[in-house]
Amino acid sequence: MTRPLSYFHLHLISDATGETLLAAGRAAAAQYANARAIEHIYPLIRTEKQLRKVLDDIDAEPGIVLYTIVDQKLAAIIDETCSSMGVPSVSVLEPVLTTFQSYLGAPAHRRASAQHVLNADYFRRIDALNFTMEHDDGQLPPDMNEADVILIGISRTSKTPTSIYLANRGIKAANIPIVLGIPIPEALVAATRPLIVGLIATAERISQIRQNRILSSAPGYDIEHYTDRANIAEELAYARSICTRHGWPIIDVTRRSIEETAAAILALRPRNR
Repeated sequence: MTRPLSYFHLHLISDATGETLLAAGRAAAAQYANARAIEHIYPLIRTEKQLRKVLDDIDAEPGIVLYTIVDQKLAAIIDETCSSMGVPSVSVLEPVLTTFQSYLGAPAHRRASAQHVLNADYFRRIDALNFTMEHDDGQLPPDMNEADVILIGISRTSKTPTSIYLANRGIKAANIPIVLGIPIPEALVAATRPLIVGLIATAERISQIRQNRILSSAPGYDIEHYTDRANIAEELAYARSICTRHGWPIIDVTRRSIEETAAAILALRPRNR
């Protein structure tokens, strides 16, 4: 008998772009056919203030924590805080650095992003990551029109992880949630430069993901309404109508990986130029 698909939260904390973590996390998750990771990617985490916000997010949606943080003080905060929450945390690089140190007889310099060549492509990607983090989940600074791509969709359609994946490839991506009955921002309608793409999925998949979300940090939240498939179908119909009205393309992410969704978005870009 086939086991039902389950979902779990996978938190990836990096002081660089997060590509190393993403590869390691997905390689491990791929070994579990009946479990799917809901990825939370936190790139460029280099200060305690940034880290505390990430840890608050983890506390709200507990799961496995993987990190590549070379600053030992920050790494200790991650381990101690995760231990107090009762969630597992693993430093992906530390065992490798220990082996190198033992063999080479010298400690690592522990420089964030040391593996990256500081060329124009690297700075373009970092610029894109900074832009994407500043324009996540409906944040609308005045420079919204500077985005290369804007992703819109209802809750749990993979907007944030897809945006970060695109940013890792130098694409300035913003994302805006669609909420049933609430008009989309005027800044979005007025944007002329970005490619705007709607992300959708089946009501069944979104309901499953939402059911696995920990909502204890949101008192008074209507969980039944949030996970009800009929309500989700209504949200999806509203999102589709918005995209149709404005002529924005729609991508169904139900059976797509983040990489496949990103590839489909990039394939649309030439038509938008």
